[in-house]
Amino acid sequence: MAKIFCIANQKGGVGKTTTTVNLAAGLAKVGQRVLVIDLDPQGNATMGSGIDKRQLELSVYDVLLENASIAEARQHSDKAGYDVVGANRELAGAEVELVELERRDQRLKGAITAVAADYDFVLIDCPPSLSMLTLNGLCSAHGVVVPMQCEYFALEGLSDLVNTIKQVHANLNPDLQIIGLLRVMFDPRITLQQQVSEQLKSHFGDKVFDSVIPRNVRLAEAPSYGLPGVVFDPASKGAQAFVDFAKEMVLRVGKM
Repeated sequence: MAKIFCIANQKGGVGKTTTTVNLAAGLAKVGQRVLVIDLDPQGNATMGSGIDKRQLELSVYDVLLENASIAEARQHSDKAGYDVVGANRELAGAEVELVELERRDQRLKGAITAVAADYDFVLIDCPPSLSMLTLNGLCSAHGVVVPMQCEYFALEGLSDLVNTIKQVHANLNPDLQIIGLLRVMFDPRITLQQQVSEQLKSHFGDKVFDSVIPRNVRLAEAPSYGLPGVVFDPASKGAQAFVDFAKEMVLRVGKM
């Protein structure tokens, strides 16, 4: 059965979507069956996988309102090598509509269960706020992968996220745990980044992934071509780092 992971961080601009699509493409490259669920109304993971969010007939919005199943809403991204349940602006409305509904925080979990046998990994790209959408993601997942920059403010945001995960674990989803922290946009020349990286390792130990994603222009350029960086320029340092990270994820999941 699929292992289900949220890519989450309550701080914006830390590379959640970049991590989601490149990890998905890296996993597909090493022979894993992957589904990406875009839970962010901006739809960046959808576009970054080569799927036009403006042309979606069915989206994750329909899945959450139980008007469609994941099997009906998913599309295969030929370029990227994985399946996507896309999102667009409609999803912002789901936030309000879900409040009135029964099992409002368990809707996504039920939908994923129906297709879990089709995949090795399900990756959920969460919005940068603790909303009903993020809560649906956290209630569905076995674990959370936290991409973070090695900067001072990132440490403060991390403590908020850890508290949120503890609350969801205690009240809604006893399976939920932090799988690991991924250091992204890393520049080893900056002393502060090295210091924060060491602090993370001393505090979180083996919860910090060995893989480090460097600051890389090619990763930043890739979304404008509707491709994950791993596919756009496989030889770039950023792409190679994500493939290494995908291999590390497969190993870590094997030990879970």
